[in-house]
Amino acid sequence: MAVQTSDQRWAAQAAAGDQSAFRELYRAHVRPVYWIAHGILGSAADAEDVTQETFVTAWRKLTGFELQGESILPWLATICRFQAANRLRQRRRDLAHTTDAAEETLASTISVEEQVITEALAARIAEEVGTLSELDQEIFRLCAAEGYAYQAAADELGVSHAIVRNRLSRVRTRLRGAVKEASET
Repeated sequence: MAVQTSDQRWAAQAAAGDQSAFRELYRAHVRPVYWIAHGILGSAADAEDVTQETFVTAWRKLTGFELQGESILPWLATICRFQAANRLRQRRRDLAHTTDAAEETLASTISVEEQVITEALAARIAEEVGTLSELDQEIFRLCAAEGYAYQAAADELGVSHAIVRNRLSRVRTRLRGAVKEASET
């Protein structure tokens, strides 16, 4: 019999109405969901709202839900993307009702500038990640991109929890430096 992942166990328990299991899913995945929303929306306040909406929607849809993979994050990411798209459509509707053509042109210009900045920043981060050792790249991918807990990443990579925690801390410090450097230029 295959061993269940934490997500599989928590999802099954939460689908049966266990709020504490859902809280564990929330704690495990709130940061990656937030960063997905922030990447789409570019606003911390909107990203926080969409993150909460994502988990509220997930809670409502969990009844009868059966997790097919090892992680619930892809499902949460899909919900998050739909919620963020709804938020963007609402922004556009609000903008159309509250601004004149000149303001819309300005907003479009700012949006394009923000996208260029975001793309440049993403490229700088990808470049910096590319300079990391293979183990550090895998730790970053598992923990930061896929939302693995330290112990789950350690088990996946065959290293200790402490190695994952310490290396990820160094990677984050290094990436913060690269982001700060990129945003200053």
